[in-house]
Amino acid sequence: MSTFQQLGLNEDLLNGISDLGFETPSEIQQKAIPVLLEEERDLVALAQTGTGKTAAFGFPMLQKIDINSRTTQGLILSPTRELCLQITNELKLYGKYCKGINVVAIYGGASVTDQAKQIKKGAQIVVATPGRMKDMISRNLVDISKIQYSVLDEADEMLNMGFYEDITDILGHTPTDKSTWLFSATMPKEVASIAKEFMYNPIEITVGNKNESTSNVSHEYYMVNGRDRYLALKRLADANPDIFSVIFCRTKRDTQKIAEKLIEDGYSAGALHGDLSQNQRDLVMKSFRNKQIQMLVATDVAARGIDVDDITHVINYQLPDEIETYTHRSGRTGRAGKTGVSMVIVAKSEVRKIKSIERIIKRQFEKKDIPSGMEICEVQLMSLAKKIHNTEVNHEIDKYLDSINELFEDTEKDELIKKFFSVEFTRFFNYYKNSKDLSVSESSSSNDGGERSSGTDTRYFINVGRKDGYDWMSLKDFLKEVLELGRDDVFKVDVKDSFSFFNTEKANEEKVLAFFTDFKYNGRFVNVEVSENKGRSGGGRRDRGRGGKRKGNDRPRGEKRSRRSNDSNKPEGRRSDRSPKKGRRSASDRPRRSRRK
Repeated sequence: MSTFQQLGLNEDLLNGISDLGFETPSEIQQKAIPVLLEEERDLVALAQTGTGKTAAFGFPMLQKIDINSRTTQGLILSPTRELCLQITNELKLYGKYCKGINVVAIYGGASVTDQAKQIKKGAQIVVATPGRMKDMISRNLVDISKIQYSVLDEADEMLNMGFYEDITDILGHTPTDKSTWLFSATMPKEVASIAKEFMYNPIEITVGNKNESTSNVSHEYYMVNGRDRYLALKRLADANPDIFSVIFCRTKRDTQKIAEKLIEDGYSAGALHGDLSQNQRDLVMKSFRNKQIQMLVATDVAARGIDVDDITHVINYQLPDEIETYTHRSGRTGRAGKTGVSMVIVAKSEVRKIKSIERIIKRQFEKKDIPSGMEICEVQLMSLAKKIHNTEVNHEIDKYLDSINELFEDTEKDELIKKFFSVEFTRFFNYYKNSKDLSVSESSSSNDGGERSSGTDTRYFINVGRKDGYDWMSLKDFLKEVLELGRDDVFKVDVKDSFSFFNTEKANEEKVLAFFTDFKYNGRFVNVEVSENKGRSGGGRRDRGRGGKRKGNDRPRGEKRSRRSNDSNKPEGRRSDRSPKKGRRSASDRPRRSRRK
């Protein structure tokens, strides 16, 4: 079947489809809609995100319910508020010409009373998140005892989010003779369990193979040292000037940190994670959909329900803990028939995960090198040239042409072009002209996970810590500023209660030690010494330096410089204005180097 008319949809729905500009049904729509219209059957449909699943169950439900009845006849469960609202809006658009249709969204973060009032007015279809739906059932604010159709959309994601008990409890309040339609991208055992418990002899429809990635997405991986991960992310963004992407991190903390660093470095970025309020989430998503944000940094849970068709890239800053989750990540791009790219930044130790993902998604990854600085300069230059070439002339500029021509009357055409493009080109050239190669070969001898091989870096002890108001980020910012080093030249910052550790390249050792000789802050010596333990402070043997015992696994390396007395090493009392806010310190909070005579 090649048209919606051939699927058996009524005139009202076809008019709505025509207004939306839909012409050809997707594969999942071609397979599911005729079956659901013709039979009262349970259905399990497996298809990737972005293949048109909402229409596949939305059109049949809209056509089969009784619009003249105010009884709730259809229930759709979805994993997130964003997806819940999206499904609701799409159903309203599909049913634009179905007079009397009322579709209500039920979700957390909004007034329960207002949602209950909307249902009381007569909602034939309720679209809900499991948590809020269960809450409203327990309060007797919604009646689903007479529904005829239930849909579990993104079933695997709901179960991954821990909604199994909520779903089973909700379905326990529904009639046993209803039709249940389960739509999922993958088929883990929990989804199979739901199907077995609440469905009778379901028809199974699979678009592609189970767990297989869509063919519209190409998969690439880039191998770097662990500490170069952020630099690699920036280069991938710079090498794709028109990027519109979702960047996935494993934790809320990493998500916020990476987003803040990108913003600090001049990128249009935003963070989406569970610690944001609902209002903050809405503002971030609105900015992303309007493309005011080009790089959305998100956790897996927060990103569920993001349905934006124009995403060009998915960047896996860190691989997910569950390999199956990669399928959902990559499904955020290559939607609605468009192509997309899923990139993975990995350390050497993670390459084996790539092989495991390949087996699951049945797609091969292409190993690529991180673009060099000069390659990025060329890409940016040509991108600017194309934008200028395609720019429509604003004739309001005509009145200024005489003055402009007079200014450049002695400038040759080639020289003028060089000057014009140098404005943008020079910015990238100055940044990347001395940049290093970030790519790592699988046969290289560098340690996994970003650990430098012995002898390439130096680890230091410093006698300030959490009690002095520092966390790892504010201490790193302080060291970066006073030592005049780049952000990524200070690494492995490990903050304890009363002392800390950090690393720099071995080439910076003399500079670091010289700077902190007789360095005072508020009358207190800030003491920096070389630690003998080259590993991370979480493991390894306990080395004893001649400076006596200290907590932790790192020890200062002997008496490299003169010791101060115990009294001179103690702080003179903690001042309230030295307690930094979370994140970066303001300039006034940072210790300043005292002048030497």
